[in-house]
Amino acid sequence: MALPKLNTPTYELELPSTGEKIKYRPFLVKEQKILMMAQEGKDEQELNLAMTGLVSDCTFGTVDATNSPMFDVEYIFLRVRGKSVGEKVTLSLICPDDGKTEVPYELNLEEVGVTMTDNHSNIVKVNDEVTIHFRYPYMKDMLGLAADENETNKVFHILTTCITSIHYGDDVYNKVDISDKDINDFIEQLTTEQFEKVMGFFNTMPKVRHTVTFVNPKTSAINEVVLEGLESFLE
Repeated sequence: MALPKLNTPTYELELPSTGEKIKYRPFLVKEQKILMMAQEGKDEQELNLAMTGLVSDCTFGTVDATNSPMFDVEYIFLRVRGKSVGEKVTLSLICPDDGKTEVPYELNLEEVGVTMTDNHSNIVKVNDEVTIHFRYPYMKDMLGLAADENETNKVFHILTTCITSIHYGDDVYNKVDISDKDINDFIEQLTTEQFEKVMGFFNTMPKVRHTVTFVNPKTSAINEVVLEGLESFLE
């Protein structure tokens, strides 16, 4: 006789990128095992693969994590993790006032959200004639990077991948019609000031971010730390 199937609770969240409400469930032991093995292996690609698979499965296939903005995937992952193994995590934070004192801080993952910097736009004006239109980085963009890729190459890979079109006056050059070499050549001819404008899109885009305030027990100073990126919220 077959063993009974266990009922899994479902919850609801709102996708940061669209405001759409979706259902999700906690991860199962088999999924947690895959995630733990990836964490133990300390392989970024394996961890990303495990996380994307988990997010897709735990949202009942509603979210294609590979082709979703990274901040959506990270936000969903934290919600799933909270409902699976506990919403409170204890982090070890370094006090900025002395740069060395470590303080344990209990954080409720339910309080963590996705925030966007004021005046953020996916359209970057390079000069009076040229604008570049971007999309947000997807998890698949990160999966396309070699594990030993240096940081400079990673930046340029994500930058060129996320360009959707380049507008020059009335002419529109869509990404699908441009070779990677042509895009790289275009980026490399930017001035430093223009390149900083382009990078402003990535620096101000939505991120999983949370500000915490705590006291340094040694100096009694009040410290503030901004937690940003998925790794900041994991023990």
